[in-house]
Amino acid sequence: MRVRIFLFLIASVFALVSTTQLAAQSPALVTLVKVGRLLDPRTGNVLSPAAVLIENGKIKEVGTLSRVQADVPKGVKIIDLGSATLLPGLIDAHTHLLLDVTVPAEVEITRRYNGEFAPGLLLAIIESPSKRVLLGAQLAREDLESGFTTVRNVGHSGIDGDVALRDAINAGRVTGPRILASGRKLANQSKNGYVQSLNPALAKAILQQEFLEVNGTDGARQAVKENMFYDVDVIKVAIDEDMSVAEVSAIVDEAHLQHLKVAVHATSAGSIQTAIDAGADSIEHGNCVTDEQLKTMRDKGIFLDLTPTFYDGFWSKIHETITVSPGLRAANAAGDEAGRKRAAARVQRVLKSGVKFAAGSDMCWFYPGKTRGQATTTMFPTLYKSGMPALDIIRAVTSNAAEMLGWQDRVGAVEPGKFADLIAVDGDPIADVSQLEHVRFVMKDGQVVRNDIVSH
Repeated sequence: MRVRIFLFLIASVFALVSTTQLAAQSPALVTLVKVGRLLDPRTGNVLSPAAVLIENGKIKEVGTLSRVQADVPKGVKIIDLGSATLLPGLIDAHTHLLLDVTVPAEVEITRRYNGEFAPGLLLAIIESPSKRVLLGAQLAREDLESGFTTVRNVGHSGIDGDVALRDAINAGRVTGPRILASGRKLANQSKNGYVQSLNPALAKAILQQEFLEVNGTDGARQAVKENMFYDVDVIKVAIDEDMSVAEVSAIVDEAHLQHLKVAVHATSAGSIQTAIDAGADSIEHGNCVTDEQLKTMRDKGIFLDLTPTFYDGFWSKIHETITVSPGLRAANAAGDEAGRKRAAARVQRVLKSGVKFAAGSDMCWFYPGKTRGQATTTMFPTLYKSGMPALDIIRAVTSNAAEMLGWQDRVGAVEPGKFADLIAVDGDPIADVSQLEHVRFVMKDGQVVRNDIVSH
């Protein structure tokens, strides 16, 4: 009898606990976003007026306001964006969130190899990794507030700084965009294009904080495996005329075995050809890409990730933090003008070629008077001045970028099943692409990050 009473009490407690837990579970989080216009970047079509129904952080339904409203349960949260234009969250496919380089004094520039960049990089490497990640958290939040709900961080993050930042954001500990983290860049350290002639007693230890050495095909595979230990999302390789097709092919093969894509930093025609021959998934920058290489990339489905931030006078802008001599100012201005002409010609060849392309800011610099997010958005007017139509610019940072990242099933469009990552601007970004520099509403995972329009 006592045993039966005991079992009954246990069962009662269990039932009570289960009932309490079920009662404590919150119902599905449902939000209805109403908006004047909804732009589909892939087609260029606009739905007006439109509504997006969101449940548990994902898009459940998209359509006309009258149609979607008919399916809305009572008590749903409604966000009314008035006459604004709604788009998918922006994607920066090439960024460096754990680096914030300030141009050093001119006298320092002229006395160092890679004088504008190397001093800032070395300062970042020798500082505390914890401090560096906290800086990254600030810059990530600023990117998100400017509408970048997804970013691909491609190096200059220490050993695992971007991975740690990604995980902290995913866990809700800090606010920021979705991050695809690459960990350390793979590079040939015997001919490092970033820093040279370091103290020989310390050089290897310094470089290992930022790069993984590629030395032969076996070393190439091992470098990928070392990065895999830190749970990276993508492999980033930096090559000049210093890595063989066999080495890069080994990297690509090993990465693909692990279901990771390979992004190759390549600017010269020779390095671009090496990346093409090795079967890279994307070529970053591609400054000196030839028409024949563009055709081959199109045929092979290799993406070109344009980095347009430097196309229109950016170099002079970041030197405003220092006193610049007339000679350097004139040299920078001349370089900017030559860069504008090269960029315009490159953009037209890319558009004509039919190659798949996306865009990334390559932002790692302190931009006077701007947050990191505001600095990142400067790539939009820059691309437009280089002759790229506004709709192609929007695609380059939404649907095209999502495909390049292999995340087209998650982001890059406003459609059912995808993450509820949305932005809104006041006007028509196709008529005026500068609207993307002034995002008024940002939502990530169905949660409002910023709303300067209206909310009910």
